[in-house]
Amino acid sequence: MSFTVTPIKTEVVKPGDNLEDFLLASIKSLPEKSILVVTSKIVALCENRVVKKKLGNRWEKQNLVKREADFYLDPKASQYDLMLTIKDGTLAVNAGVDESNVDQAHYVLLPADSFASAQKIWQFCRQQFKVKELGVIISDSKTFPLKWGVIGTALAFCGFKGLKSQIGQPDIFGREMKMTQINVAEALAVAAVFNMGETNQTQPLAIISQLPAIVEFTDLPPLKQEIDGWLIEPADDVYAQLLMSVNWLKGGRGNAQ
Repeated sequence: MSFTVTPIKTEVVKPGDNLEDFLLASIKSLPEKSILVVTSKIVALCENRVVKKKLGNRWEKQNLVKREADFYLDPKASQYDLMLTIKDGTLAVNAGVDESNVDQAHYVLLPADSFASAQKIWQFCRQQFKVKELGVIISDSKTFPLKWGVIGTALAFCGFKGLKSQIGQPDIFGREMKMTQINVAEALAVAAVFNMGETNQTQPLAIISQLPAIVEFTDLPPLKQEIDGWLIEPADDVYAQLLMSVNWLKGGRGNAQ
């Protein structure tokens, strides 16, 4: 199984820039049966999802994280004084509130609704670049438990099936698979982000092409049922005994201090 990832070097995006204009200026063409990967940072900046710093200190950022997180843990529980959070179905540090690759006067947040953003990009690009079978991934980076370093992750997808079930398929000895599903969106996001880079490469877009047949393109955005089926509630996760053994605090605007 192989495919090609082509990162795209672009101009620097500023808060409030027009995303559609940026895509048209950056992309020459999109081949059929390809997937466009767009970093969440680009989407958030164009959606003006930034907060101006007032104090620029740790307390201010942590209070913002509490507001943005669905759930969070007290930073005092971390030896690094970081906040472990659950945000949009992802276990992450600081709920995506970031200071990298944005001007020093602002914090940048995650997109307000990554799946809605992916759908808008998908619809726009299919029309502008005259392609029928196209996928979109909104990507981010995250840490990985029990290993140093960051890897790519998919916050949302559109235009293809995010999961590919292998349930009922035989293994090499003919035994039937009982639980295995391939997270197609996540796997492709990891490869794309690795090629796009994490620092000053200015490659916030990538095109994944020559995809294997396991990637199933669709004519419609994912329905709520498909999105819900892509995510796992902490209590139902195989790691539930860890996730549910800590005192998660409810995030949101009403909990910011």
